[in-house]
Amino acid sequence: MFGSYSQIAFIWQLLTGMLVVGAPRIASAQVRWTVEPKTSLAWWQVSPHLNHLWSTTCPGDPTWRPGENRSSGWNVDPRLQLPPDGWNNVDDTVNVPLFPRERVHPVCTESMKGELVFPDTVTWRGVHGTLSLRATALMTGEQMRDVLMRQALQTDQFPDIVFTVDSLVKVAKDGNGYVGKAVGSFTVRGVSHPAIAQVNAFPDSGGMRVLAKWRITAWELQHDVTPKLHRMGLGATTNLWHDFFMGADVMFHVAPFSDSSSSTN
Repeated sequence: MFGSYSQIAFIWQLLTGMLVVGAPRIASAQVRWTVEPKTSLAWWQVSPHLNHLWSTTCPGDPTWRPGENRSSGWNVDPRLQLPPDGWNNVDDTVNVPLFPRERVHPVCTESMKGELVFPDTVTWRGVHGTLSLRATALMTGEQMRDVLMRQALQTDQFPDIVFTVDSLVKVAKDGNGYVGKAVGSFTVRGVSHPAIAQVNAFPDSGGMRVLAKWRITAWELQHDVTPKLHRMGLGATTNLWHDFFMGADVMFHVAPFSDSSSSTN
């Protein structure tokens, strides 16, 4: 689906600006990363999460579980334990997401699309692109919470959440991959907000896997992003929620850039 291992390895060498040991350094090459929707997911999590305030677009992944007071019909792996102090009003900004994906499985809803373009794979300058998420694909595992979430996001009028990448900065080698920060904006309800996401990119499952995470305060969530939360009387309005994390675990198909390729989906 993503091409042969040798092809992926060569493209990864292009991306890092190096060839195999002993070979001379190559010139920059333009590369595209295109989202593979069946293996890509997005998520959010509140702090304090109170053992139920998180969501995913890939509920079929075996290492994810819905929170407590979930709706019926869920088969929860007993090995996926909730933290013993999760019910308490205790912030957790470390275990985010609480149930990260361990391995890539093609079981996700096809709710993500988009691409990243790398004009210069030696200096990482000029990286740009757009990732789009169908907001109704986000699920907490409890039907009423999901209904309220969609009302707050006004998904009937604004079906997509969009993250636009304007640049990639502070890139550093990390094992067999790279870490850095994606600078750009996310658009919710048609309104754009600045964002800086932590990113980790590495080869996986025949493609490129990118983990991204950023956060805003609960005050920003209810006043700037989803002002309908004011009228719902939930934890944000009582100062019970402190931080709101958003992120993605995206699998990309990697290919050289051609003249006929577009820079956005």
